[in-house]
Amino acid sequence: MALAKAEGVTLLMAKLDRLSRNASFIFQLRDAGVDFVCCDMSDAKTPTVGIFAVLAQHERETISKQTKDALAAKLAQGAQLGTPATLTPADTQQGRDQNRANAHANEPIEQAAAHSLLREKGFNYSQIVEKLHALRFVTRMGKAFQAEQIKRLYLRTMA
Repeated sequence: MALAKAEGVTLLMAKLDRLSRNASFIFQLRDAGVDFVCCDMSDAKTPTVGIFAVLAQHERETISKQTKDALAAKLAQGAQLGTPATLTPADTQQGRDQNRANAHANEPIEQAAAHSLLREKGFNYSQIVEKLHALRFVTRMGKAFQAEQIKRLYLRTMA
C-alpha cells in the first residue's frame, strides 16, 4: 500500500476478490488513498466496492467452513489426511498404477510414445516434440508435449 501510494500508481486487478477477501483490508486500502480498479467492475464507486468487499469476505468464510466440514466428514469416515509422507507404499503404488493406466488409455499419448521411437532414427527429443506439435498432439490434460515427456515415453517404450 505504501509503495502504491508513494508512487501514485493505480492498482489494477482482474477481480476484487483477487485483491483480498478481507473487507477491512480493502477499506484500509481505500482509506489510505490508494487508487485501485477492478476489471470485473471498473466503474464501481466506493459504496459498491464496500458491498462487494463484504460479500467477498462472506464467500471466503463460507468456503472455509465448507472445507473444514468436508475434511471433518472425511476423517469421520476413516480417511487419513495429511502430507504425502503419510501415504503408505501401497498408496504410492496405487497412484503410479493409476497414472500408467491413464497414460495407456489415452490414444494421443500412445501415438506420441510411438513417435518417440524416432529417437532411434537420429531425431532428438526436441525434434520429436516439434513433429508432435505439427500433428497437433496434446497430452491427456490438453497441453503441448515437452521434450522431457517424450524422453520418458521413449524410455518407457524401451523398457
